[in-house]
Amino acid sequence: MKFQLLDIIPHHRHPITGERVRPADRLAQVIETARRAEALGFDSFAVGERHAGEFLSSSPATLLAAIAVSTSRLRLHTGVTVLSVLDPVRVAEDYATVDQLSRGRLEITVGKGNEVLQYPLFGLDLADQWELLAEKHELLRRLWREEGVTWRGRFRPPLEQPTTALPRPFSGPPRIWHGSATSLASAALAGKWGEPLYTANAIQPRENYKVLIDHWREQYADHGHDPRHAYLGSGSGAGGIFIADTTQEAKRRFGRVYEALTAARDVPGNNTPFRDIDHAVAEGPSLVGSPQQIVDKILSYHELYGHDLQSVSLPTVLPFEEQLDVLERFALEVIPAVRAAAPTTLWEDGDPYAGRAESSLSTQGAAS
Repeated sequence: MKFQLLDIIPHHRHPITGERVRPADRLAQVIETARRAEALGFDSFAVGERHAGEFLSSSPATLLAAIAVSTSRLRLHTGVTVLSVLDPVRVAEDYATVDQLSRGRLEITVGKGNEVLQYPLFGLDLADQWELLAEKHELLRRLWREEGVTWRGRFRPPLEQPTTALPRPFSGPPRIWHGSATSLASAALAGKWGEPLYTANAIQPRENYKVLIDHWREQYADHGHDPRHAYLGSGSGAGGIFIADTTQEAKRRFGRVYEALTAARDVPGNNTPFRDIDHAVAEGPSLVGSPQQIVDKILSYHELYGHDLQSVSLPTVLPFEEQLDVLERFALEVIPAVRAAAPTTLWEDGDPYAGRAESSLSTQGAAS
């Protein structure tokens, strides 16, 4: 299995102490955690995108550009690019620039976003979110694969003059993943185009996400795509990972923070049923516990999902040094055991996108 560190850059106050870092410091932490993740052997670093709420991730391409020149091996991802509210020409330009800076290490995950307030902000109708995503995804694919593109659609002024988005990607088009959390639509879109799926696995019972994953696999097969390249990514629960010597200690130290964050979240239709730490650890997707508890949980999800990429997030309301301690323990005490038990060809010799990056990504062997 491969491992990704994702930061959607929440900028919340600590739910117990009320403390909050300055925006400049919070953004600097994103770049530093990416450097640390690379040094600790993570495979990928992802930056989220939000345009509403207490988040600092409205410009992920800017941050990924900074990370690109601060790292040399990490694959760079978005999680997700809210393509439904964006101009595909601008997306093609911005992320091809990041791809050039990183020398082919970019892959993006697209989706309709997890915040309904983004649509009126950009003058769009929420009712069109899925049609917006499908149309803009198709145009983005063409802009990265073709030169002299002409195009006409429903939601954007036509490209009447032949258009070539510059810069071109570093070495062929970057791979596009699809974020999936609540609807069959994203799963179906990914399956139609033969592109990988990233299941949020964030707040709902695992069975809810399995329905979406199964639908993607069915659509992928029905459209005749090579099953060897049906890569799947998975999230790791809301709130962030937390590791201690024992699961009881982890729950004692992190439980109040998790429960306060959960209680403060009030988004109708988008709240987790796992309200207390005991329930979250026992039955939810949260990775909180001893190293062995977390290894066992990831592998239990892998048995159900068959995923190739495990994405985790740090509990960013905690002091930064404590976050880095958690990151190091995860890298040293969890990743090796999961890698050994769950091999994948993602970014290895069997992956057609493995050769895009100029520098070698893997130090783990042919099927790490």
